Amino acid sequence: MSPTTESASVDPRPLHERIAADLREQINSGDYPSGTAIPSTEQLKTRFDASNATVQKALGVLKREGLIVGRAGSSVQVREQRRQVMTPALYSAPAPPDRRYQWIVEAEKRGQSGSSKLLEVGEVVPPGDVRKALGLGDGERAVLRKQILFLNEEPCELVKSYYPSDLARGTALMLKKRIRGGSPALLAEAGYPPTRTLDRISACSATQEQYQALQLPSDLPVLRTLRVVLSLDDRVIEVTEMAKASHLYELQYEY
Repeated sequence: MSPTTESASVDPRPLHERIAADLREQINSGDYPSGTAIPSTEQLKTRFDASNATVQKALGVLKREGLIVGRAGSSVQVREQRRQVMTPALYSAPAPPDRRYQWIVEAEKRGQSGSSKLLEVGEVVPPGDVRKALGLGDGERAVLRKQILFLNEEPCELVKSYYPSDLARGTALMLKKRIRGGSPALLAEAGYPPTRTLDRISACSATQEQYQALQLPSDLPVLRTLRVVLSLDDRVIEVTEMAKASHLYELQYEY
């Protein structure tokens, strides 16, 4: 094995981050169910060949993320599972005119309260992948609607939706206020019903904006969904960038 290959195979992260990562995966996978104790400090020291201080530092990371609870000298237990499975197919369709946002309705079915805060509306130059999806050239603009979604008053998702300017001008998409039934309902009423959706999902480091908006407790990746919504004749009517905290949410699709 060459020196380059050997060095590339070594995890360069500090040991406490590696310990936290392994324990986080076991918590999220159910190896350590809610309400059960994780291995003792002595057991973790032996397992990871680590000092007491390093183990405590790793546990501190998981406590800040809300995954475990406990004090030094007592057993550390897994908190009630906070990671949630989100099913986009349940809330992407247009809401009937007399109904609330489908996302809020689905949250209430899970016993939660859902809400949103509209942060920004205006014409901007979108990121490169959004421009490509919209068929825009360098420097061309689209209408942005940016908001944060909340579950039980905690930030859940940072959402940036972009619309072709010629489609959005003169409609409620340009106004900084909520749209009755949501943008899918407005687009359907305007003759552009959503007929097909393409999602591209990646895990990436949080931007400064995402870190602050989602109130991330540490340097955790976010789940980034780039959603392209098409209407009749495959016209792109919306491109949305959504960011969720990866330690709290996962996405479920059915085929």
